Amino acid sequence: MYPFIKRFFDVLAALALLLLLLPLLLPVAVILRLTAEGAVFYFQQRIGFHNKPFNIWKFATMLRNSPNMGSGTITLRRDPRVTGPGRFLRKTKINELPQIVNVLIGDMSFVGPRPLDERGFQAYSNDVRTVIYNTRPGITGIGSIVFRDEERLLSQPGVDPKAFYASHIAPYKGALELWYLQNQSFATDLKLLLLTAWVVVFPNPKLVYRIFKNLPEKQEALMI
Repeated sequence: MYPFIKRFFDVLAALALLLLLLPLLLPVAVILRLTAEGAVFYFQQRIGFHNKPFNIWKFATMLRNSPNMGSGTITLRRDPRVTGPGRFLRKTKINELPQIVNVLIGDMSFVGPRPLDERGFQAYSNDVRTVIYNTRPGITGIGSIVFRDEERLLSQPGVDPKAFYASHIAPYKGALELWYLQNQSFATDLKLLLLTAWVVVFPNPKLVYRIFKNLPEKQEALMI
């Protein structure tokens, strides 16, 4: 029953937020059109509900050719491929707001496992890949909150970003998303939405472990 209630809430909330946020979204679109390379939106194929691909919407924050430059699809702290306006949009997470369109058309939910590109999806174990998107992926979720500082983790001195992601981040992120699938409810989703607002203002995600005391144990390599 809850998936139907959740979808009903997603549609109503998406319509309301698009109208409410229009005074913010339009100026951002104009600024992006007049700066950097002139791109307003960035579309990237992600793995979605029932492991089917879809195009995710974001405000453009990086150079068009960034996937073929530097660290590829992995974004590092102070990444030179990020545009001037893009730095502010990424820090405040305003760049994620166009995903409300994905929620409205049914590709995503407001809360769920974070949808990954093919490379990130394949970094999960076979067990995780089998079940990870049995619910719609979300704009936010437990993995997004815990890894609010993912760019910092990948930018540690002497760390190979791709290897560190595959060996440390992907396994723990997969365990977190499985935890969500086993514990999803209206109360859990509401807490995750409130925690998302909290970590945007206060980037340290430690509060999530106080709210959800049964989360998988964090690896030592991620405790920096």
